[in-house]
Amino acid sequence: MVERQNLSSTHDNRRFTRLTNGYSKKLENHIHMISIMYMVYNFAKIHGSLRTSPAQAAGVTNHLWSLMDVVELLNKA
Repeated sequence: MVERQNLSSTHDNRRFTRLTNGYSKKLENHIHMISIMYMVYNFAKIHGSLRTSPAQAAGVTNHLWSLMDVVELLNKA
């Protein structure tokens, strides 16, 4: 499971891969990008094995979030 999580995070966020110019200059920006990535991964992305998002499967939310829902949540913070 750890290797699958590592693969998903490196493919979803290019900041983890080597030899790229998409890196964060500040630790705070890197932390924010990781938070957004996991928010989309868990709330807005349908997973093939679950046929829904992990948050829906766990009962945390009752609907699939859109990217606009995530952006609105970021604007509130």
